[in-house]
Amino acid sequence: MQWLEDKGIDPQRITTGLALLAAVVVIGWIDNFFLMWLVFGGLYLLAFYEANKLFGIENNTLYAYAAILWLVAGFYPYPDDLFFIAALVFASVLAYTKELKFKYFYPFIYPTAGFLFMLTLYNEYGVIALFWLLVIVAGTDVGAYVVGKSIGKTRFSETSPNKTLEGVIGGVVIATLLGFLIGVNFVDIDKAIVISLLSAIAAVFGDLFESYLKRRANVKDSGDILPGHGGILDRVDGYLFSVIIMLVLLRGLV
Repeated sequence: MQWLEDKGIDPQRITTGLALLAAVVVIGWIDNFFLMWLVFGGLYLLAFYEANKLFGIENNTLYAYAAILWLVAGFYPYPDDLFFIAALVFASVLAYTKELKFKYFYPFIYPTAGFLFMLTLYNEYGVIALFWLLVIVAGTDVGAYVVGKSIGKTRFSETSPNKTLEGVIGGVVIATLLGFLIGVNFVDIDKAIVISLLSAIAAVFGDLFESYLKRRANVKDSGDILPGHGGILDRVDGYLFSVIIMLVLLRGLV
């Protein structure tokens, strides 16, 4: 591993990345709803915890509500609907008691909505849709990094100074092409392009939004549970936005 360190590459990041990839392959190969619900649930609760820290929320009761919400999602046929039900319940309790802080609902928007949509995507379209999503988000990240390092000059946003406009465009183009190769196997050509393109753009802003939260909280990573990678939110930020776009477009266009 010494040669990796000599090149400025964190060996822990490589090891953790390979372990995550192996886990994804095994879980996808098993392709079982209960297992997927269990894995997503574990990731969701960890991400929920990290989000609370980023939002500056200290209320342990919220974790019980998040756990109950995810438990119901395992049995209710349309998990994404639960996000809107939770919003109505929160608004009703807020209006009735006048005691809840509105910021308590923040983690029930982010990351809750994304995880509920992810479970719904799997429930309605199967593991191939999750693989499509994975390819798009990974393609956006890797493409943006490679193109940005190669020819990037123009800063994309003050929120994330290391991102360049050239890198973002390159990442979106690469992700769209890779996503198209997957999506065209079960949707029409034009729909595969549109869904891949818009999902890739959403992934960019999912990453940017988490960067905004971290800068506001004055932290480098959302957590430290993944050696070399930071927290759960650091790994799923792009998915939490892009999965909503993908599911909405699949329902509307297919």
